[in-house]
Amino acid sequence: MSLVVRVLLVEDDPAIRSGLVRGLAEHGHVVLSASTGAQAIAMLSEDRPDVTILDLGLPDLDGSHVLEMAKVLKSAPVIVATARDDEREMIRLLNAGADDYLVKPFSAAQMDARIRAVLRRVAPPETEDRVLAVGGLRLDPVAREASLDGEALDLTRKEFDLLQALMQHAGEVVTKRALLAEVWQQPWGGADRTVDVHLSWLRRKLGETAAKPRYLASVRGVGVKLTAP
Repeated sequence: MSLVVRVLLVEDDPAIRSGLVRGLAEHGHVVLSASTGAQAIAMLSEDRPDVTILDLGLPDLDGSHVLEMAKVLKSAPVIVATARDDEREMIRLLNAGADDYLVKPFSAAQMDARIRAVLRRVAPPETEDRVLAVGGLRLDPVAREASLDGEALDLTRKEFDLLQALMQHAGEVVTKRALLAEVWQQPWGGADRTVDVHLSWLRRKLGETAAKPRYLASVRGVGVKLTAP
């Protein structure tokens, strides 16, 4: 199997980090590395790796906080790699969204095998319908086309990305912080006004208002929820 992926290695121990960077590179992967949680979160947002290898014992943040942000960003799979071998901790992290858990020490070959296995598991079936549909809304993420009741929607890039994010979470209340992270790649938050303005523009193109919503309902103090009328 020939598979080259961009790996983000989050590890504060210089010896372990350099050894894994070298070993994974020998297995054909492109390896980025971070030694702190803050650096890892920035790289998750900016570099969009295919998979993240995450140590828990970081100097500034516990790795579980980085895992949480990776899920907010809808980042690629996360493999926890740590010296902690407590079963309850393992179960907690897997339930929190980790895709695999590997206890140190391990070889680069073992990690390479885990990377390939995780990517096989998360790969969508080739037959999966790529078009998102909610009520009369249709959105094709690959073709970057959206329509309402059969009529094409003329959306800006950010309006399209915002609609896609909300349709992917249809029926759920999505916070403005999550939208800032996912659509504007601002994981530490930013101006809520940015989201409000784009929601207003999007509502106008969907033929609705905040006072009289059809698809986009505001939940005061929480966020917005997209549902079928």
